[in-house]
Amino acid sequence: MYTQPSSLQTNNSLFLRRIIIQNFRNIELQELEFSPNVNCISGNNGEGKTNLMDAVYYLSMTKSAFGASDKFNFRYTQDSFAISGTYAMPSGIESRFSISVSSDGSKVLKRDDKTCQKISDHIGLLPVVMVSPSDISLVSESGEERRRFVNSVISQLDRNYLSNLQQYNRLLLQRNKLLKEGFADPSLLDTFDERLDAFAEPVSRTRREFTDSIKPVVREYYSRLSGGMEEVDIEYRSDLQKDSLKNILSATRDRDRALKFTGSGIQRDDFVFTMNGYPIRKCGSQGQQKSFLVALKFAQYEIMKSSYGFAPVMLLDDLFDKLDMERVGHLLKMVSGNDFGQIFISDSNKVRLSSLVDSITEDRSYFVAEGGAFRKDGER
Repeated sequence: MYTQPSSLQTNNSLFLRRIIIQNFRNIELQELEFSPNVNCISGNNGEGKTNLMDAVYYLSMTKSAFGASDKFNFRYTQDSFAISGTYAMPSGIESRFSISVSSDGSKVLKRDDKTCQKISDHIGLLPVVMVSPSDISLVSESGEERRRFVNSVISQLDRNYLSNLQQYNRLLLQRNKLLKEGFADPSLLDTFDERLDAFAEPVSRTRREFTDSIKPVVREYYSRLSGGMEEVDIEYRSDLQKDSLKNILSATRDRDRALKFTGSGIQRDDFVFTMNGYPIRKCGSQGQQKSFLVALKFAQYEIMKSSYGFAPVMLLDDLFDKLDMERVGHLLKMVSGNDFGQIFISDSNKVRLSSLVDSITEDRSYFVAEGGAFRKDGER
């Protein structure tokens, strides 16, 4: 399931050596060089720490980590932004990736100055995991947020999944347009239903397999964080657990015509997070919810590291908002084991951050954010 091209199957590391950011959020123009191990960004709230993290994420996923439309990523009064990064690749070579986005919706992605014809082919080349305070939406918001999370993880691991999902979504838009216009040709709807079913089944199967694979890892991390006080679980729910999508759409066609949209399918899938058999959203305390979310993201990191054969870049944005210093230190020690990967970690408290990181590794860089500008604070 999680198979990457052979050129990526190596024990060499991946890390971002240099980044150039122009007109992204509050960053006017910035060029930074990073440590291949730990990079610490400190500064007051609103100075740009999260924006730097999101720029790194954007280079990997070609979109913001926060689900925001690109129009919210332009620096004030600007109508375009650009991000480029030089990476040491697992193959042992260096590659430069760049992406430029304009207010007219155009997005140009290049690798070593060669334009990528399909942006989707880029997804998975620069694996990334981000932990941020906004993760709470995975618990508090609708299933759309959880689907977005699962899609972002699996798409980095399985290009067939991303292709199937994209084709399903295109067909779904077309079917919904027909329903909205009151189109009633049953033979054409039959054709749409068959094609939707062909893409929905592998997507649903992969989501189920992913859920089964990540559950035990989430439980292990949560147990380490909580001392084994509660048992957590993830349940995958889908219409396709009842029947094939083709049969479901046939049986609900009259309802869809009345509602003028497709009411069944993988676009309604959900992933239910539970604690001791009850939804975490309803029964979990704030501390328990935060611990679960951190366990979920660290489980993502472990699965991706195992699948790729090297560690993804990890972005830990304001992790102290979620956990106390002792637990954060314990988690970082687990991550920075034998297969040490590149980590970015931000905190508003520079002293707290340095005291934690200095106890883990001597190979680190410190940066201070102020008004969208960053200065290197010197090696310690």
